[in-house]
Amino acid sequence: MTAPVAPATPAVAASVFGDRLGLAERYAGILATRGVEWGLIGPREVGRLWDRHLLNSVAVASAIPAGVRVVDVGSGAGLPGIPLALARPDLSVTLLEPLLRRATFLTEAVDELGLGDRVRVVRGRAMGPDARDAMAHHDSYDAVTSRAVAPLPRLLDWCAPLLASSGVIVALKGASAADEVTDARAELKRYRLRASAESVSPYPGADPTWLVVCTR
Repeated sequence: MTAPVAPATPAVAASVFGDRLGLAERYAGILATRGVEWGLIGPREVGRLWDRHLLNSVAVASAIPAGVRVVDVGSGAGLPGIPLALARPDLSVTLLEPLLRRATFLTEAVDELGLGDRVRVVRGRAMGPDARDAMAHHDSYDAVTSRAVAPLPRLLDWCAPLLASSGVIVALKGASAADEVTDARAELKRYRLRASAESVSPYPGADPTWLVVCTR
């Protein structure tokens, strides 16, 4: 078992994760050890796992409705999908990851955290509805999330086909979020989506981060 890693800001973390703070600490421990060993987290990131990764990931929660099915595209080490699932126990979350090593890591993490009743790992790719690739994932979700996966024009080609008719795409982005929305005008029109770049504070006292929120 991986030992928990206590947050640097325990009061803030407790306000975000509530009675699941212990699970968040265990997940941070998994990232700080196996995540580094497997090359999913850089060694220099260990000291800022909470502020930069776990708590920052929860920024997407503000744009996701209650009780819906969510897919985290290109989940990697489980960011933002696992922190989102911990902060929002009302959600059913699918972690979609094409690479075997990362999917194995995610499966082990979900099992160790006891989240298997509402978090599943799918080894597959987000692709268009007509894709014939054996790993193409074609389910439909109420919300699609991503973090540091691709520029918005390319990301929409992957995420929009997974979106239910009234769903929402929520992408964690940097300060160039508004420019990405402009660059994705053709894709937004193709998928009949409206997009906005929104500055949000993922937790009290945090520096603002940016979301691109796309709806039909």
